[in-house]
Amino acid sequence: MIQLKIERLSYQVDQQVILTDINLTVEKGSYLTITGPSGGGKSTLLRLIADLLTPTSGTILLNDQPLTQFSPNQYRQKVSYCFQQATLFGETIGDNLRFPYEIRNLPIDMAAIEKVLAAVGLANMPLTKKITTLSGGEKQRIALIRNVLFLPEVLLLDEITTGLDAANKAIVLAFVQHLNEDCGLTIIAITHDTEELQREGRQVQIVTGELVNQDELSR
Repeated sequence: MIQLKIERLSYQVDQQVILTDINLTVEKGSYLTITGPSGGGKSTLLRLIADLLTPTSGTILLNDQPLTQFSPNQYRQKVSYCFQQATLFGETIGDNLRFPYEIRNLPIDMAAIEKVLAAVGLANMPLTKKITTLSGGEKQRIALIRNVLFLPEVLLLDEITTGLDAANKAIVLAFVQHLNEDCGLTIIAITHDTEELQREGRQVQIVTGELVNQDELSR
């Protein structure tokens, strides 16, 4: 089943063309890796899919519905975006992990929060811990699990292991693999990391704003 469909998508700022005529389909439950040279338009494509930018032309459809038919809140609960540099807010870990419940007007489920913290190696991390005291790897893990306390339909990952040490990278990648393989979450990930590029699944490459190849890899 096609979950996400991109048709003739283009984006430019003033006279600078950043993406040209992108056509792409993503199957439900699949893992799509986007690679290519820096500055080619990969992150712009992810931001367009996340509804953080507005296309110059073309359409994005989620489950056959145009993105424009969703309210921003509704769409972003279905399609969730993780930045390369983890973005946390408030003062504490708890401020971040309570947020998904608060915007849905739901009671906080401490058991679910503790379970997901344990899944990324933070089982003993107090919710009162200040975000200013977290390491880069801890920040990235908190940002990631904040996005999946309520599973979206599509998770967008923009080079989220960049700058992480080997131990933190392994934890993050194992959790992402669990979300895809065990939870059936559709994932679209940008990476230059050679280890990530070895994983099984579909890869596409974007060079100077164009989709230049699209390969099913079986390694």
